[in-house]
Amino acid sequence: MRKPRKRILGSGRSPAVAVTALLCAALATLTTPASAARPGHAARAATDWSVAVVDSTTARDTPSKIGGWSYPVGLYLYGQYLVYQRTHDAKYLSYIKSWADRFVDSKGNIGQSFSNLDSMQAGRILVLLHHETGQARYQTAAAKIRDRLKTYPRTSDGAFWHGTSSSRAHQLWADGAYMVDPFLVEYGQEFGDTAYTDDEATKQLVVYGTHLQVSNGLLRHAYDESKKASWADSKTGLAPEHWCRAIGWYAMATVNVLDAVPASNARRPQLLTILRDLAAGLERYQDPATGRWFQVVDKGSQSGNWTETSCSSMFAFALSRAVEQGYIDAHYKTVADRAYQGVLKKISLGSDGRTNLTDISVGTNVGSFSYYVGRTRATNDFHGLGAFLIMNEQFVRTEGAIR
Repeated sequence: MRKPRKRILGSGRSPAVAVTALLCAALATLTTPASAARPGHAARAATDWSVAVVDSTTARDTPSKIGGWSYPVGLYLYGQYLVYQRTHDAKYLSYIKSWADRFVDSKGNIGQSFSNLDSMQAGRILVLLHHETGQARYQTAAAKIRDRLKTYPRTSDGAFWHGTSSSRAHQLWADGAYMVDPFLVEYGQEFGDTAYTDDEATKQLVVYGTHLQVSNGLLRHAYDESKKASWADSKTGLAPEHWCRAIGWYAMATVNVLDAVPASNARRPQLLTILRDLAAGLERYQDPATGRWFQVVDKGSQSGNWTETSCSSMFAFALSRAVEQGYIDAHYKTVADRAYQGVLKKISLGSDGRTNLTDISVGTNVGSFSYYVGRTRATNDFHGLGAFLIMNEQFVRTEGAIR
């Protein structure tokens, strides 16, 4: 494997360094040592929760058993990659490579049809492995996603359907923004394709945001252009609820893409407006007691609703990074910090010395309030583990948050 490159944030477009800024929206030059403790906490033994999560997860599952080609595993492994970038522990990258090599052969063949956006998220792993190893087979495999998008079905205004099956036709899910848009901008910068990828990613986010965002700043879970889905409003085509992780996916994707595209990008002002309105909505509905957000974001007072860990991690990351980059007002740092502290209350060490991250919603379709609040509250689900690592690496880098 190549010697790891130093990650640098900036607006330069050289493929050798620009992609490094994107592989995590939070990865800048890392100046805070892993052992640093926050002021006032020097007397307490520091816990590097990112390292603890990765060590616990990789001890529980080998690369061959952690799971197949899927977005939850891809999300988790992306988070593990961020920890590798900080710690330079070679076994973390080796683990990711071993997983990917189950699916990519020596010629870059990959047995995926990419018939839905969910199946594309793990393509980020292919891009980062090409960057780290220089092996052309990872570019060949990643290009299959890029090429699939040429014929992938879209709404009349150009947004990718969530899936090509009849049950997903004509539908935009906020989830889908994260499944493809960060991959696109990272692919473009790694392989010199930014003219297409920057335009496509920003277009997708603007169209999704235009349909899904409502007056309170939040996004509805989904939109059906055909208005035929059982959940779709007959006039607007919108789903009835604000599901927290769907909004979290969109928030993270927007920050990732803003980090990638140049200041001159024509859609940047629209994305900033969407993000600022969303930040205001998140501040409005943050649970004052815990700092987290509810499974159905705007209905925290309703019976059965509960604060969910993966979306709270996503929002903490997105708000923190957006403040750092000047995308939103500086006062949102307080909102992000409160969320971070709230999420930390959901992680602990078990009697076996391994981490347990609780109250994570399992995979979820579009539904009603009762459907969302009735979803299983899992421990150590990959949706939560991946989001936690992305969040925690942002706070470790910006605040030395190892405690």
